[in-house]
Amino acid sequence: MMPNQKNIMTRYSFIILVMVLIGIAIICKAGVIMFAERQYWKDVADRFVKENVTVRPTRGNIISSDGQLMASSLPEYKIYMDFKAGGHLKDSLLMLYMDSICDGLHQIFPDKSKAEFKSHILKGRKKGSRNYLLYPKRISYIQYKEAKRLPVFNLNKYKGGFHEQAFNQRKKPFGSLAMRTLGDMYPDIEQGAKNGLELSYDSILKGREGITHRQKVMNKYLNIVDIPPVNGCDIITTIDVGMQDIAEKALVDKLKEINATVGVAILMEVQTGEIKAIVNMTKCADGVYREIRNNAVSDMMEPGSTFKTASIMVALEDGKITPDQTIDTGNGVYNMHGARMKDHNWHRGGYGVITTTQTLMYSSNIGVSRLIDQNYHDHPEKYVQGLYKLGIASPLHLDIPGAGDPFIRMPNKNNWSKTALAWMSIGYETQIPPISTVTFYNAIANNGVMVKPKFVKAIMKDGQVVKEIPTEVLNPAIASPKTIQEIQVILEKVVSEGLGRQAGSKQFHVSGKTGTAQVSQGKSGYTNGMRQYLVSFCGYFPSESPRYSCIVAIQKNDYPASGGGMAGPVFRNIAERVFAKHLAQDLQGAKDSTSILVPDVKHGDIGAANYILNQIDIRTTGLSNSYSIDKPVWGNVTTNPDNVMFSKKEINNKLVPSVIGMGAKDAVYLLESIGLKTRLSGMGKVKSQSIPAGNTIRKGQTIQLRLN
Repeated sequence: MMPNQKNIMTRYSFIILVMVLIGIAIICKAGVIMFAERQYWKDVADRFVKENVTVRPTRGNIISSDGQLMASSLPEYKIYMDFKAGGHLKDSLLMLYMDSICDGLHQIFPDKSKAEFKSHILKGRKKGSRNYLLYPKRISYIQYKEAKRLPVFNLNKYKGGFHEQAFNQRKKPFGSLAMRTLGDMYPDIEQGAKNGLELSYDSILKGREGITHRQKVMNKYLNIVDIPPVNGCDIITTIDVGMQDIAEKALVDKLKEINATVGVAILMEVQTGEIKAIVNMTKCADGVYREIRNNAVSDMMEPGSTFKTASIMVALEDGKITPDQTIDTGNGVYNMHGARMKDHNWHRGGYGVITTTQTLMYSSNIGVSRLIDQNYHDHPEKYVQGLYKLGIASPLHLDIPGAGDPFIRMPNKNNWSKTALAWMSIGYETQIPPISTVTFYNAIANNGVMVKPKFVKAIMKDGQVVKEIPTEVLNPAIASPKTIQEIQVILEKVVSEGLGRQAGSKQFHVSGKTGTAQVSQGKSGYTNGMRQYLVSFCGYFPSESPRYSCIVAIQKNDYPASGGGMAGPVFRNIAERVFAKHLAQDLQGAKDSTSILVPDVKHGDIGAANYILNQIDIRTTGLSNSYSIDKPVWGNVTTNPDNVMFSKKEINNKLVPSVIGMGAKDAVYLLESIGLKTRLSGMGKVKSQSIPAGNTIRKGQTIQLRLN
C-alpha cells in the first residue's frame, strides 16, 4: 500500500470514528430528553404552544321590567404565590419589599393584620410552595388589581410568582329582592344554575364556550382564536323593582306584627299576566324573614274561603242560583250529613236567611255549602266539571321549576263521602297554589279571559331585543259574560260592605274575597294541639277598570286568624302604593298665575335632577344645563318657592362622603362605586349613615343607611 493511501485510510477511519461518537452522543442526548428531561421540555413547549384552551362565555344578565340590573356575572379571584418562580433574584426582592407588601395587603384586606400576612408569607416561602394561597377568600376585580400593583406582585407570574385563579360569580345588586324567583347559581358559576329563572332560562343565559390556542410568535405570546365564545343573552323579566320592594315591605311588616311563619304576595298585571312582584317569606330560626323557597308557586294547600268564589260561579253559570236567591244559614251551626259546620259568627246567633251575594260578603260556610249541596249532591261530578271549566284546576306550566299543579279530585265511589261536596265547596279537600288562585281572580278582573302568569317578557342580545314573549291566553272565556258581571258585582260588595273592608281603599274601589282556613297537619288532621291557619285575601283593583290582581296569603299558628283583618291590610298597602306610582298629573295644567309648583328634590345626582327640572320648566341655578344625565354629578339641593339651587361637591375616593338627604338609589350607587357595601333600612331619603362622613374608606366595609 502506498504511503498516501495509508494516510487517507487513517483520516477516513478517524472521520468515521468521530461521526459514530457524534451519533452516539445524539442518541444519548435524545434518550435523556425523552426520559429524564421529558417533563421539563414539555413545560417549555407548553409555554410556546397551548392547544384547545376553553374560553368561558359571559353569562347573560337578568333585568327588571323597569330596566334595573337584578343579576349579573362578575369576576372574582383567589390569589396565589409561586415561591420558586424567578429564582434567587425574585426571592431577594421579596425579602427586600416584604414590609411594603404586607402593609399593602393589610390595606386591601383589613380583616388580616400586617403581621399576620408577613407570618403567612414567610411560612409559604419556607415550604417553597409553588401554589401558595395568599388570602383565604375570593376577592373582587378591584381588589385583585390593587394587589397586582404591589412590589414583586407586579411582575409577570414567571418572574414574580404572583398568580390568580379566576371565577365568575353571580351578583344581585338588589340583594334578596325576588331572590327565589330569580334563582340561584352554584358557588362556582361554571357548575350551573340551581333553581328559578336562572335554571329555566339557563340555556339562553349561559352562552356557548369558545376555543383558543396560545402560541409564541416573534417573542410575544398570542392567543389565537379557533372558535370564539358566544356570550349569553340577557332576559328581561316582568318584575318591577319598585313594586317588588313595596310588596315585600308591606308583607314583612305584617308578618312581624302577627308573628307569622310564612307569607306570600303576588302582584299580577290583569291584561298581560305579567308578574310585577312576587314575595316568599319564611321565618327562620334567628327570627329573620327570608326567601327560602318559592311558596307562591309550590305550596299545595287548601285555599279556604277564597275558593268560595269559584263554587258560587259554577252554580251561577249552570243557572242553579241567582245573586238574589236566599238560603237559610240558621243560627250559625248546621248538621251537614252528620258533620257539624259552623259560620264564624255562630256564637252570636249566625246570619239566618241571607242572599247568594251575602254568602260571599259574610263568607258564610253554611250558606255556600248548602247552595252547592242542594244543587249538586246527587251529581257532584257536574260541580267538579264546572270547576274545571273555570280553569282553576288547570296546570299553568310556569317558567319556575318546582311549580305545583292544582289538585281537585273527580268524584268516584272510592274517594267520595256524603260530606265531601260540602267541604270542597268552601275550599277544603282541594290543593291549589297561590299562583293558581290569583290567576283565577285575574281572569274575573279580565272579563273572563284567563292569561298565563308571565315572568319573562323579552330576550335581549347586545342591547337589542331578539325575542318578545307574548301573553298566552289559557282560556278565552272561563264563564259567560252574565256570570262574570254578576260575580264582579258580588266581589266589589265583599270589600265595600262585607268582611273585606280592611282591604278597601279611600282612593279607589277594590274587589276580592277573604279566606281563612285551618291547615291540615297530615295524619293528625285538624285536631292536634297546635293549630295552623292560612289567612288570605285575593282580589283586584281598581274595580271599574282593573289593572292589577293580587293575592296575599299568610300562615300562622293558633288564633286569632282572619283573612280580612290580617291579609286584607297588606293587600290595601300594596294596592295604594302601586296605584300611587301610576298617578300622573299634568303639572302644567295645575299651575295658575299665582303659584309655582316646585317638587321636593333630594340630594345626590344633581345632574339628573337638573335635567328633569329643565324638562318641566322649573328654574334652576348653580349648574350648567350642559350636564348629561348619563354622568352623575354629586351635590346638594336647596329648594325655594320659585326655583331650585344646586351646589356641586367633590367626592374624595379615599374618604366616606355624606349621603344624608339622598335617595336610596343615588346613595347606594355613590357608596358602592367607591368600594363600600351598603345595607338599607326604611324608605325615603337617607336619614343617617353608620360610618360618619370624612372617615377613611376601607374597601369592602359595610355602611348601614337608615331611611325616613
